Amino acid sequence: MSIEADLKKDGIEVISRLDTLSVNSLAKNVSEKICKAFPRAHFSSHHLFIELCRLPMYIAHIPEGFSEASYFYKNSSIYFKQGVPLEELEKSATHEFIHFIQEVKDSKNNLIRLGLCEFSEFKTYGMALNEGAVQLAASKVLGQTQDIVKYYDISLPTNSPTYYPMLCNLVGQLAYFTGEDCLFDSTLFSTDDFKKQSIELFGRKNFLKIQDNLDTILNTEEKIVSLNQKLVDDNCEGMKAQKIANKIAKYKLAIKTLFLETQNCIFTSYFDKEYHSLLTTGAIEVYRAKLYNYKNYIGIAEGYSDFNQYYIDKMAKLEERYEAILNNTALVVVKESKLVHFLKAFRKLFYTEKEEI
Repeated sequence: MSIEADLKKDGIEVISRLDTLSVNSLAKNVSEKICKAFPRAHFSSHHLFIELCRLPMYIAHIPEGFSEASYFYKNSSIYFKQGVPLEELEKSATHEFIHFIQEVKDSKNNLIRLGLCEFSEFKTYGMALNEGAVQLAASKVLGQTQDIVKYYDISLPTNSPTYYPMLCNLVGQLAYFTGEDCLFDSTLFSTDDFKKQSIELFGRKNFLKIQDNLDTILNTEEKIVSLNQKLVDDNCEGMKAQKIANKIAKYKLAIKTLFLETQNCIFTSYFDKEYHSLLTTGAIEVYRAKLYNYKNYIGIAEGYSDFNQYYIDKMAKLEERYEAILNNTALVVVKESKLVHFLKAFRKLFYTEKEEI
């Protein structure tokens, strides 16, 4: 399939090439901000500026509901939505420039890695995880501050209120435990460090579940965008419009449910696993503070009390463990082997008989 056919499939129609002055302005501003936001990456703003300037950039018709910019890896080009002012383009351009930076291709120019996303012959892994991480990185580059937004009846804190807010929130929850440096290093340089750290902290099964849930959320949101576009393009009315509206409502409820399930999986898998390693009062205090501060990262909805109940239960257990340590009470009950049990019984019998003699 040709590049034009691939673009048309996504609803993108090229109008013109972006003028050189705008290209240079975007490349200069974003390259400098990326270097400032990620000093650990040791980027050269000059070299990054040159690389970004060489990217083909176009003005195009992009359907409503889609991002204002799109990086197309097959020809390493960026397409910007027609009519968006240059100062606004910088927000979406930053996300796409980061995609370009993290891109890894094989000798045949096939994309094999995009940050946290891995491409195989039959399946793609971690697409939504990567999108959330890239947008978090873009928000950091742009200096966006945290805000509380509401999507699908869930109020959540995010640094990206308009681009992937739910994904950013959940990936931000993961980064609360792994550390932002680990997340951003793997995102920018396409390494496995974040994945390995996540598997260690949450368990392999839980990490893969979280990763898959994020993909499902992203795919479902794309279905909602497509249905909303259908309502506009087809001028739907009456029963047809109601049918589409019902389907959209169903998808929104599915996203809400899956978001809260994923959130629960994140904090329970981490704190349950970490709880078993608490052997000192100092470790308990650190754990207690981490559990308390986590409340600042979660999404909440009417009727949702899972984290509050978990917090209360865990705090009660922490008090018990704290007292046990202070009183030198054994935290682990060691079961006696059958041999040890037999020897103790034999010894007791032996000394009893000896005393009777």
